[in-house]
Amino acid sequence: MILKCNPTDTEAGMKLLEDLTTNANQVQQQVLKEILTQNANTEYLNTFLDGHASKKLFKKKVPVVNYEDIVPYIERIANGEQSNIISAQPIIELLTSSGTSGGQPKMMPSTAQELDRKSFFYNILVPVMNKYVEGLDQGKAMFLLFIKPEISTPAGLVARPVLTSYHKSSNFRNRPFNKFNVYTSPDETILCSDSKQSMYCQLLCGLVQRSEVLRVGAVFASAFLRAIKFLEDHWRELCLNIRTGELSDWITDPSCKNAVTLILSKPMQDLADLIEHECIGISWEGIIRKLWPRTKYVEVIVTGSMAQYISTLEFYSGGLPLVSTMYASSECYFGINLKPMCKPCEVSYTLLPNMAYFEFIPVIEDHDEKMQEKVYCNGKSDQKNGINEEEWVKSKIVDLVNVKIGHYYELVVTTFTGLYRYRVGDILMVTGFHNNAPQFRFVQRRNVVLSIDTDKTSEEDLLKAVTDAKLVIESLGFLLTEYTSYADTTSIPGHYVLFWELQKRENTDQQPELDPVVMEQCCYRVEESLDSVYRRCRRKDKSIGPLEIRVVKHGTFDALMDFCLSQGSSVNQYKTPRCIKSEEATRVLNSRVVARFFSKNVPSWEPFRIEENKLRLIGSSETIVGKF
Repeated sequence: MILKCNPTDTEAGMKLLEDLTTNANQVQQQVLKEILTQNANTEYLNTFLDGHASKKLFKKKVPVVNYEDIVPYIERIANGEQSNIISAQPIIELLTSSGTSGGQPKMMPSTAQELDRKSFFYNILVPVMNKYVEGLDQGKAMFLLFIKPEISTPAGLVARPVLTSYHKSSNFRNRPFNKFNVYTSPDETILCSDSKQSMYCQLLCGLVQRSEVLRVGAVFASAFLRAIKFLEDHWRELCLNIRTGELSDWITDPSCKNAVTLILSKPMQDLADLIEHECIGISWEGIIRKLWPRTKYVEVIVTGSMAQYISTLEFYSGGLPLVSTMYASSECYFGINLKPMCKPCEVSYTLLPNMAYFEFIPVIEDHDEKMQEKVYCNGKSDQKNGINEEEWVKSKIVDLVNVKIGHYYELVVTTFTGLYRYRVGDILMVTGFHNNAPQFRFVQRRNVVLSIDTDKTSEEDLLKAVTDAKLVIESLGFLLTEYTSYADTTSIPGHYVLFWELQKRENTDQQPELDPVVMEQCCYRVEESLDSVYRRCRRKDKSIGPLEIRVVKHGTFDALMDFCLSQGSSVNQYKTPRCIKSEEATRVLNSRVVARFFSKNVPSWEPFRIEENKLRLIGSSETIVGKF
C-alpha cells in the first residue's frame, strides 16, 4: 500500500491526510490483509497460519515478539538464505538500529518498496509545514545531514543505518526538484564519508548562502548542537575561506571539494566580516538568528531523550520555534506532527495508518514511584489463575483505533518488510485523536536509563559496567556502597555522570583517600563495558564526552532517599533510582560531591564485522525518534 503525494500540492496533501485519518480503521485492516496475503507462505508466518491470510488466526496464533526471537531469521538471511524466510519481497539491505541486543546493534530487514514508502512519508510532511509556515519556497534549508559506515554481510547484503540507507538511495539522490525542500548542502557534502569534512563543508555552504536560509536543523537535537560547537571551534577558518574564496587544503574529498568550490566561487570580504562580527562576540546567545536572520524555525527532534537539549537550543536559537516533524525508527516510519509549530512539551505524533499495522500493549503508571518509571501489566498478578505473560499480552493488546486517551502503551508493529507483531520498545501516551487516528506523545524507550545521542543504555547495561569497574577499587580495599547516574548535557557533547558512594573495607567514618589514576581507570572500565553504540559515539562520532565519576560523601544516598520520600515515594517500595531525572534530586547529589574524575582514554570500538554463521555487529547504528 504505497501512496503518492505531490509535496508541492498543499491542498491535495492535506486532503490525503484527512482521508487516511478519517478512514484509519479501514486502512489498517487493508494494510494487515495486504501484508498477510503477500507473506502468508513465508516460512515464519506459515508456521503459525498454515498459509491462511486470516486476521483472526493472526491475532490468535502469531506471537508478540522481541528482537531476540527474530535474530535467528536475520542471521540466516545475512548469511545467504532466501528472503522468503520472512518476506515475499526481496530483502535488499539490513538496517541497523540504535537499540542493542547482547551489547550489539539490532538489524531490521528492508525492501525496495519500503524506500518508496519513506519517500511518501517525507513528501507528506511538506504540505503540513506549508499549512503553518508561509514562503518556504522562497529560500533554502540549512539542514545538516550525514551518512555513517556500512558493511556487507557474507551474503552480500548491505548493513547500514536507516538514514544512511535513505540518503544513499536513488529515491534521495534522484529526487524530483521540490522548491520547498532545497538544501544549502550539495548532495556530495551530505554523502561524504568523512564526518569532519562533511560538517565543515555543509556549514561553509550554509554561511555562504545565509541570505537564502529560511530554516535550519538536523535530525537530532544533539547533532545540531554538535554543529554549533563545531562552528564555535572553526568559524575563523570558515571566515578565511569566505574572505579569500579558497577552500582549506585539508578538504580532500574530491566530490565534496568540487561541489563546495562551485558555491565558494569568489572572495566575499563583506560576508566574512559580518560573520566574524557576530561570532567574535562575548556571548553566542541567539547566534542562529544573527547568522541566518531569515530563519523561521529550527527543525530538530526534541522529544524523547532529545528533550534534555531544549534549553540549550533555545539559548542558541534566540527564541525561534523548535519543530519536531516526525516519529520513526529503523523498524518503520510511524507518524507525523500535525501541529509542528507547537511547543516541544506539547508535541504529539499522529500515526499514519498506511505505514504498517499497529498494535498496542497497555502499560500502567506506578503512582507509588515519582521518578516517572512505568511498569507493565504483564499478567504476573494473574499467574495464580494460570495466565502467563504471553497469554496476557495477547488478551489485552489493542488495535490502533481502540486506544484510550490518557493511557500508556507499548508500540507493536507488523511491517511490509518481514516484522510481525514486533515490540518496538517505545512507550507512548495517547493525547487525543485527529479524526479517527490517535495521536501519541513519546514517553520513553523501554528500560533505557541513559542517552546522550543515539546511545541507549539500560539499567542492566549500567549495572554490568559498574560491576566491572568496581573490581578496580575493591582490589585496593574500597567498597562501592551505592551508585546512580544522569546524562549531563550542559556541555557539548554531553556525557554520562556516575555518583559513587565509597567506603573503606575497614570500619571507619573517614572518607577514603582516592588515587586519581585508579579512579580514572574506573571511568575507562565503565566505558569499555558499555555497548558498541556508546563506544562508537565516544570514539568515532565524538558525540559523547568522557564519562565522569563523582564521589559523594558518606550518607548521600540516605539524603537522596529522604528527598524522594518527601516527593511522595513509598517508604516500603523505595529503591535507589539508577538514573536521576529530577533537577532537585541532582542538586542533592551534587551538593555532596567530594571528588570528580574523568576517563582519560577513549574506549575501543571496531567497525561492523559480520562473521558467517554467526552474526556479530560491532559499531554503527542509528535511530530516529520523535523519538526520530
